[in-house]
Amino acid sequence: MMSWDEFYAFLQVVWVDLALAGDNAIVVGMAAAGLPVLQRRRAIAIGIGAAVVLRIAFALVTTELLQIVGLLFAGGLLLLWVAWKLWREIVAQRAAAAGEGEEADGEASATETKPFGQAVLQIVLADVSMSLDDVLAVAGVARGHAGVRIFGLALSVALMALAANLIARLLQRHPWIAFVGLAVILYVAGSMIYEGGMELWRATRA
Repeated sequence: MMSWDEFYAFLQVVWVDLALAGDNAIVVGMAAAGLPVLQRRRAIAIGIGAAVVLRIAFALVTTELLQIVGLLFAGGLLLLWVAWKLWREIVAQRAAAAGEGEEADGEASATETKPFGQAVLQIVLADVSMSLDDVLAVAGVARGHAGVRIFGLALSVALMALAANLIARLLQRHPWIAFVGLAVILYVAGSMIYEGGMELWRATRA
């Protein structure tokens, strides 16, 4: 039977996963949205696989990670770089779509897709940053309950897998959603940079 302390930690982990998995799915979905359907599914599958591997690796060294001052700050900067790359792609895609619309006189035409390798690289880099954030957050609320921590990491990956394909399809139909997703990514990156920066500031004053 699960004790009250474990049950409370379990509820907190589920809440954290629901909050963070959406951010991860937005990054993966946005990075894969510019690919053809089959390549999009492959890219998302690779992204989910990378997330699983990274979460397991980070979970195994959670104690050591918690002792590295500035790691969260570096992760935020990495995610900020991914957001910048996605912003450039959004602007380029909208400009290309506008140009094609003028040239085609209302007729449908094929749009240029992003390279598969570029999408996978963006997904993996975002996974590094956001897997680190997830593992540290889950470890913080699990309070040493190994079973609860493992469940939390598995749940976060499952939620991301379910949402990423949906988000990618929505972005294909409604491109304006990309700006909402970008705002969410910037918020997460800013939060990581702020929290990591405060951690660095406290360490320098200690």
